[in-house]
Amino acid sequence: MRRVSLNARLAQDAQATDEIYCALFYITHPSLAKPIRISTDNTVRLSTEPLMYGTRSTWMGTNPATDPFLWVVASTLLPSDLDDAPAAGNIILENVDNEIAILLRSFTDLAVINMAVVLAESPNVIEAEWRGLNIVSADIDAGEVMIAFNREDIGDEYFPGGRMTRERFPGLHK
Repeated sequence: MRRVSLNARLAQDAQATDEIYCALFYITHPSLAKPIRISTDNTVRLSTEPLMYGTRSTWMGTNPATDPFLWVVASTLLPSDLDDAPAAGNIILENVDNEIAILLRSFTDLAVINMAVVLAESPNVIEAEWRGLNIVSADIDAGEVMIAFNREDIGDEYFPGGRMTRERFPGLHK
């Protein structure tokens, strides 16, 4: 069972509401000087020259005054809650410029993406969260980029995680 805030529950049960959900993304990679923070909501005007909108949230230890989550025109497929399937999803960024394509094509190892769903009016209250997902591909075409991410399947983990020695498995060596 998933914990949901009272505001989210009231918004879901209401016949009409002005509450909207937004997704926050926190992308890290060793080659990046600082994490990339993006949001699917344009709640706050961050600057007028250049005109920038975003979301101010403290998620992932972020200072909302200096490091807001920048708004991008995006859609996403949220990770599923199936027990037997690893968390996987995608982000589709619309109207991208060439610098994003150059950045995505410059990496040879995997970047890590963390994702949270919040209400736009209360961006510090996390409704759902997925951490430690790996960006596995970026399909780039004219006007949009689809970034696919997933988590390693739990079935791919090594078990047992070591040699079957007397110290680790004393019951086998009687």
